[in-house]
Amino acid sequence: MRGRILILGGYGNFGKRIAATLTGSGIPVIVAGRNRDKAESLTQLLPTDLAEAAACDVSQNFDEQLSRIEPKAVINTCGPFQDRDYSIAEACIRNKVHYIDLADGRDFVAGISGLNENAKNSGVAVISGASTVPGLSSAVLEHFKGEFSKISSLRFGICPGQKAERGLATTQSILTYVGKPLQPFQSHKKTVYGWQDLYRQTYPELGRRWMANCDIPDLDLLPARYGIGKIQFSAGLELSIMHLGLWGLSWLVRCGLPLNLQRYARALLEASNWFNGMGSADGGMHMIIAGEDQSGEPYTRSWFIIAKGGDGPQIPTIPAIILAKQIVAGEFKLTGALPCVGLLSLEMYVRELSSYKITTYSFPPL
Repeated sequence: MRGRILILGGYGNFGKRIAATLTGSGIPVIVAGRNRDKAESLTQLLPTDLAEAAACDVSQNFDEQLSRIEPKAVINTCGPFQDRDYSIAEACIRNKVHYIDLADGRDFVAGISGLNENAKNSGVAVISGASTVPGLSSAVLEHFKGEFSKISSLRFGICPGQKAERGLATTQSILTYVGKPLQPFQSHKKTVYGWQDLYRQTYPELGRRWMANCDIPDLDLLPARYGIGKIQFSAGLELSIMHLGLWGLSWLVRCGLPLNLQRYARALLEASNWFNGMGSADGGMHMIIAGEDQSGEPYTRSWFIIAKGGDGPQIPTIPAIILAKQIVAGEFKLTGALPCVGLLSLEMYVRELSSYKITTYSFPPL
């Protein structure tokens, strides 16, 4: 079957959502992972003529698997990406297969451009960071940048609902830098530590939530692209007890205790579920863009996206879904390796989310 999309980690938190959306649009998928039983269990919930399962270990002869399956594109959801190399993307390039990932690893996403020449020579697109950041964050900036003559600062962040489904890879990703100094980035002369610099953000419909520093590719990519003077990205947990508890652990790490929090990711994730009865399934993202308007006057644009009923995890899947649809339709003509910055319009993004309990807000009103 031509035009198939191979989804690595296809039965995981994001992979299963991508598979359901693509098959719902008539695009055939291969749900792949190390556990064939889990892959087959998911495919039974999808259209039988559009979904198949595959046992796939990317560390074992992945070139041979690509040659056998012959997918149009690979979507890699197998995080965390902070400690991964580019072997999967390189195998896709060798086999002339398009590659998309949902990476949030700062160095990983920024470094993907090192594969640019080989990807161009093979005539394929290699796109990293096709997720909320920098996929959606850059789409918002592209949409509103015309209102500004200068962007002085960007403060943005994400706070999921307590009951929204959480993936192990995302948990592991955050725990890699909790309490540790982040790599320096533009406009911050002082050292910035993971999950510190607490503040409270007010969201439409949701109220106030705690936020704390997170390490993402946008810290390097967005200032370079949009001339942003100061940038801060934070994430939050809905429940104060959860958020402040992790903040407390960040201080233990910062003070030098030999805690390998990533090692306990699964246990911490399972323990967090004990508190689900205290929270909701509602989350949000905020972007506060400040600078000067076209007349040189101080100006701020605030944009929010609010997800209810557990639909928040759909948001990170959208860039990969849109790109895969364009590739299958022959509409995506770009070749080379690059981060997912400025590749999607905000209108396109929001339209893809229209069937979910997701609403956007913008202030001042448009």
